[in-house]
Amino acid sequence: MGSGGRCHAIVDALSRSPQVEKIYCAPGNAGIAMQAECVSIGVTDVDALLEFAKIEHIDLTVVGPEAALAIGIVDRFEQEGLRIFGPTKAAAQIESSKEFAKKLMAKYDIPTAGYEAFDEYEAAWEYVRNRPLPAVIKYDGLAAGKGVVVAESYKDADAALKDMLQDESFGKGRVVIEDFLDGPEFSFMCVVSGEKVYPLAIAQDHKRAFDGDKGPNTGGMGAYSPVPFVTAEVEEIALRKIMIPTAAAMVAEGVPFKGVLYGGLILTNDGPKVIEFNARFGDPETEVVLPRMESDIYELFDAAIDGRDCETKWSNDALLGIVLASKGYPGSYAKGAVIGGLESVQSQVFHMGTAQQDGTIVTAGGRVMMVVGRGANLSEARTRALSDVDRIDCDAMFHRRDIGHKVLD
Repeated sequence: MGSGGRCHAIVDALSRSPQVEKIYCAPGNAGIAMQAECVSIGVTDVDALLEFAKIEHIDLTVVGPEAALAIGIVDRFEQEGLRIFGPTKAAAQIESSKEFAKKLMAKYDIPTAGYEAFDEYEAAWEYVRNRPLPAVIKYDGLAAGKGVVVAESYKDADAALKDMLQDESFGKGRVVIEDFLDGPEFSFMCVVSGEKVYPLAIAQDHKRAFDGDKGPNTGGMGAYSPVPFVTAEVEEIALRKIMIPTAAAMVAEGVPFKGVLYGGLILTNDGPKVIEFNARFGDPETEVVLPRMESDIYELFDAAIDGRDCETKWSNDALLGIVLASKGYPGSYAKGAVIGGLESVQSQVFHMGTAQQDGTIVTAGGRVMMVVGRGANLSEARTRALSDVDRIDCDAMFHRRDIGHKVLD
């Protein structure tokens, strides 16, 4: 279920499983349609999805986007006796409520930044203007990766609070105001089944729109895996002190987690700490992580649903992906621009926001596609990705040329 690059990468990984004969994707996109049969049902149309799964005798449903999880699609499927991979509505609170996640971490001593939560602008502004900057202001709910402001001035902090609490740009809700943590960030996704935790490969994404990490925050303009500064020791600490204790904490709280627990982590001088948790695969990190998986992803999903042990195997190759986005993103942008040159691209291409129109592929979203280069190292992977991006012909798109700069340049 889903239509973005993350879902294309999941479809691609499932298509490599010898256990998988047929894949449907609702609603999918033009790229996914090359590997699965797309079904025009929206991800939050639970009744229609449930009926489709029953009629087609679907053996396993995999949930891509957070919106479907937040409204409880997993609960409904399970009530009907259908196998589905993803957390329940209650467990998905770890993403849908920042405050839920922060309270959980505080209670179970999981390393993260100090915080306070507010639902009134005046109280929030009073707190911020009497504390040191920078401050991290987060909307306490789903905001498609855009409800976070790192305020380095009181003017920016005030504007963010007014935007979230007075103008209700993301809907009515609360804000969480956190201490700023300094260090490089990385993404640690794990498949979780109760207290069982199966780690996936580490990745790092780039949120800013333009080269040099300039411009507005986006849903992600590129990603790479592996991440050289995350050593085996750092990964082990993150697993032992963050991911495994969080899974155990969810069980202890009576909301056991089953699905992908995404740890958005930061490597501080005091070790890795949590910036945020998501309740599903990250995008665009999934597009550089799953192509490195050499084991059977269907087997992993199946084992997680049943609580069985499962081993994962990973390629030593480096992958680096560059997102091509519609000009104007993350603000307003046009759709329907024809994309040429795809037939000459040698790297893997994951479609994010595309459609088919009169036999051609056209832009249909803010982030349009991601070109993923593969190599023996990240430098080689980036060279291949950039070379293939240059083969794509569409004046309506832009991209960054410095993905991976924190470790390559």
